Amino acid sequence: MKIRVTKEFGFESSHALQGYDGLCSNIHGHSYKLFITIKGTPCEDEKSPKYGMVMDFADLKAIVRDCILDDFDHALVLQKGSSFARLLCNAETKTLFVPYRPTCENMLLDFVAKISKRLPTGVDLAEIRLHETATSFAQWVMEDNV
Repeated sequence: MKIRVTKEFGFESSHALQGYDGLCSNIHGHSYKLFITIKGTPCEDEKSPKYGMVMDFADLKAIVRDCILDDFDHALVLQKGSSFARLLCNAETKTLFVPYRPTCENMLLDFVAKISKRLPTGVDLAEIRLHETATSFAQWVMEDNV
């Protein structure tokens, strides 16, 4: 039987949507909430320390920390080549230059690609939800992308 398990993460980050026709074209920040849902069959080996688990939450946390949180937490995220990026390329602040406009949707797709590569065999990424604010989020669901 397949089971889905979800782990929630939080991080602080700022960004600017250069070229956008609203206030978000300015540098501003968010308290992001990230929900990662994986799907798999729980380990059936009674001798394994992972018995009964789809994946150890600690292992999922380590993957997300390594490929997302370490880079994005408390960083200013800017699109490579933007005027903000050119202005801040040598600034003494944690700045992450990405190849896309750092919208919630584009960040989410970046996260999907990074996490999918790191999951163990037999565990699939089922869903990711990234809340930019308490009332606004982007969501990726595996079934929509098969």
